[in-house]
Amino acid sequence: MTTRPPTPSRRTLLRGLTTAPAAAFALGAAPGLLGTARAAAPAAGTASRYTIVPFRNSDDGTVDVYESDDATDFRLLRSAAYTPSTGRIRDAAVLRHSDGYYYLTYTTHTWQDVSTTIGFARSADRLNWTHLQDYPVPIAGLSRAWAPEWFVDGDGSVNVIVSCSRTSDEWIFTPYLLRATDSTLTEWSPPVALSGLGANHIDTFLVRIGSTYHAFTKNETTKYIEYATASRPTGPYTISRTGNWAGWGSYREGPALIQLDNGGRRLFFDGYGDGKYYYSDSYDTFATWSTPRALPGISGSARHFTVLKETVSGGPDPARNTPRSFRSANYPTRFWQERSGLLDLPVVTASSTTAERQAATFTVVAGLADPSGHSFRDAAGNYLRHYGFRARFDANDGTPTFARDATFTARTGTTSGAVRFESHNYPGHYLRHYDYELRVDPTDATSLFRQDSSFLPVTAWA
Repeated sequence: MTTRPPTPSRRTLLRGLTTAPAAAFALGAAPGLLGTARAAAPAAGTASRYTIVPFRNSDDGTVDVYESDDATDFRLLRSAAYTPSTGRIRDAAVLRHSDGYYYLTYTTHTWQDVSTTIGFARSADRLNWTHLQDYPVPIAGLSRAWAPEWFVDGDGSVNVIVSCSRTSDEWIFTPYLLRATDSTLTEWSPPVALSGLGANHIDTFLVRIGSTYHAFTKNETTKYIEYATASRPTGPYTISRTGNWAGWGSYREGPALIQLDNGGRRLFFDGYGDGKYYYSDSYDTFATWSTPRALPGISGSARHFTVLKETVSGGPDPARNTPRSFRSANYPTRFWQERSGLLDLPVVTASSTTAERQAATFTVVAGLADPSGHSFRDAAGNYLRHYGFRARFDANDGTPTFARDATFTARTGTTSGAVRFESHNYPGHYLRHYDYELRVDPTDATSLFRQDSSFLPVTAWA
């Protein structure tokens, strides 16, 4: 059996066509989590759902579908969900339109080929896709049309930002905006170049906050993701951040931004220079960013995607203001118990002492930092919080830091009725047991971690 070699990044193959030297990868300093971002946790009875449709590092002829409830731990929903009958599918961006359907737009050819179209497909369920068209981008002398990205403006209009080059210089790219002129997303306005970004910018991702348009775009010459703002979607843009301004390093591409449930903004990007996929968070309207982390589970296999966030029905909602105990999903004789101010996971039974049963009983209340989240009180009125990533109980000192440390977002656990509790101010970190101690640790996207972080709210021991 012959193994197909990994599909090279188009930018990897373009390296030799530019004169910019490769910069060393540098990690940015963590800016101190959570500034003034407004929380956006889903209401009771609903949950967040994040969908990505990446092509594979080993195959750019098909895409897989993954979903996540926390924007960190992505799980495969369907393998080879969509394979075009002709051409390739790279750099797929996913959108849910006002008609209820999901739409993909994507690059239709590999880097070697002239590519004057962008592809479109539609699905009712994210699993089964129908090809709509390969749309010819109407630019005279077009050579390459790459990496189309959706952008929905504040007026509800649907746009695609596509990176294009001409045959006169097929490796110098300019971002263009196409606006849908019909509700089926099959007819498009003439492309308009985004002014102010300058020559050779690619993979431009737009987000509107208030009256400002924020653009994250890769400088194909320097290999850094840059940042620009404008008062109109087509510009003129002012580039205010260049080089390694956010600590993400060089040879990064495909930026895609979403809002987290704690109100922060997360940027995903393809670290094609080192074969990893990264994310980084900001809580101060993009001034500072957390040190980039590789996405667990899919880093190195999934390639260049955007992220669709939806609020869907369901999701765990532990009963509040009622004493409860919390049983481990994978060690059913062990329960949360406060011991010397710390939260552990010992065996608790009906024959345990009254004090031991009382120490294994807690009250769920509205989150101190976000009422849609959850906080936990012991019998003395102290709150469960993380400190040095260890779970412990302390008196509420009234500070914002304490409130954030003591707030958790409920996620669905691994067994029926089980709940996972994600840290409010360290998204992607969960309460989990390790050596029968409760800690707040980053998910590694493994089944074992999900089990270790799943707990069942049960009748209180006391």
